[in-house]
Amino acid sequence: MAQKQGPTGGRSEAASGWLLISPTFIYAVLLLAAPLVAVLVYSLTLRETGAVSFDNFLTVWTKPIYQKLMSRSLTVSFSVTAVTVLLAYPVAYFVSFHVQPSKKSLWLFLITIPFWTSYLIRVFLWKVILGYNGVVNSGLLSLGVIDAPLQAINYNVQAMILTLAHAYAPFAILPIFVSLEKIDRSLLEAGRDLGESSFMTFFRVTLPLSMPGVIAAVLIVFIPTVGDYVTPDLIGGGKLPMIANMIEVTMLKQNDRHLGSAIAMTAMLIVAVVSLVFLLLNRRFLKGSK
Repeated sequence: MAQKQGPTGGRSEAASGWLLISPTFIYAVLLLAAPLVAVLVYSLTLRETGAVSFDNFLTVWTKPIYQKLMSRSLTVSFSVTAVTVLLAYPVAYFVSFHVQPSKKSLWLFLITIPFWTSYLIRVFLWKVILGYNGVVNSGLLSLGVIDAPLQAINYNVQAMILTLAHAYAPFAILPIFVSLEKIDRSLLEAGRDLGESSFMTFFRVTLPLSMPGVIAAVLIVFIPTVGDYVTPDLIGGGKLPMIANMIEVTMLKQNDRHLGSAIAMTAMLIVAVVSLVFLLLNRRFLKGSK
């Protein structure tokens, strides 16, 4: 029979475990926790005196300009998330239910092709497509559909939403696909055997069981788009800044790291609250699917 390890053996096992994870832990602390603590310290101190104060946060929370930019950022991010997930779900559903198992890997490979190019290049290409003398306007002019280039398709919120939805589409397709792949097909067959139509089977069985993947896709798209900096600058033409652009202006051009840090921490808190709501929804769906 195996003998139980004594206190010394247990301690050595624990020490070995800590030794094993310590490089990763130190790496995470240095690259993640340390910058976050630095931003927090800057946000809670005054630029002039260095004294601890909440004045930076009061400025961010009370000035209309910051409220407007945060509202625009959230509106754009929620819109991008909704458009991306609504367009990604049919693609993921098609690959999961209608593509032969031997060809699913090829489809997933094709879906990830946009990752082969830089995010900056993809955004700039949309500027070329939607620009005043871009592909869309040139095509419509050559076909005689319009007499002058359209100005409504660029430098607006709709163009930003379109660009971001295209950029983050693969991030939404993959988690939804994984969630759909985990669904037991016998449950769908049981629904049809009980007389349910394919439409009702989808809404009563497939959609609820795939909601964890949908919520994961929502979080994956929502969190980075709130702090997107490149798209408002290129596609918005600098006329529709979001909260990340204000952080850059405050920290680098105005050289006010304290106020900029307060803006960043406020944005992080709002994103954390919204993300927590979605995580609670995800837990609810996971419990309901068991």
